[in-house]
Amino acid sequence: MENPRPEKVAVVEEVRKRFTDAEAVLLTEYRGIDVSGLAELRTALRAAGGDYKVYKNTLVRRATNELGLDLDEHLTGPTAIAFVPAGGTGDPVAVAKALRDFAKGNPNLVVKGGLLREKLLTAEDAMALANVAPREELLAQLAGLIAAPMVQFAGLLQALPRDFAYGLAALIEKQGGAPEVIEIPADEPVVEEAAAPEAEATAEAEAPAAEDTTETPEAVADAAAESNDAAPADAEGDTQES
Repeated sequence: MENPRPEKVAVVEEVRKRFTDAEAVLLTEYRGIDVSGLAELRTALRAAGGDYKVYKNTLVRRATNELGLDLDEHLTGPTAIAFVPAGGTGDPVAVAKALRDFAKGNPNLVVKGGLLREKLLTAEDAMALANVAPREELLAQLAGLIAAPMVQFAGLLQALPRDFAYGLAALIEKQGGAPEVIEIPADEPVVEEAAAPEAEATAEAEAPAAEDTTETPEAVADAAAESNDAAPADAEGDTQES
């Protein structure tokens, strides 16, 4: 068996890398489309983020077989492949739509199937992919779903003070109106509150001690003795005068 030529080996390696790095791959048959038509299709696919390439079926089959992909049934007749690189600006849905729109005016273009990440696509799957909403529209819908609860929450926060005010007004009206404010006349004496027990104890401790006027028994006895000593003299004077 002859060794494959280096240029064929290089093409197989290129195809294998493109399949490995692609987010989506769509295989088409372009029989009957002229050069200007293919150029127009390439331009439309490039605008959608895709790359349209033509390889020999035998080399593509060898590359896909090495990757374990069963695409042999799609590799018959003149085949061109639309690659959508992963991690780029390409969108598999946009590429599928570009193929569908071109096929409307060019029935010779037939989408045979493909690959979406690791999932094999039939021709029907590829056309169904074209009917999916664009990525921007899906992102807008997702953003709307995320924002809706936040808007409702903000509205609830705004409604809380308003509802509270309405409820308070209804309660006041039910009670017969707002209570009148009681005013204290300026000349009315203000009753001071009783001092706390701790304050009273402090005041008593700080007050000077009162002088003790209680007489002791000895003082009473001395006073009595002095009184008795003075009494006879007075009595004696009275007798002489009489």
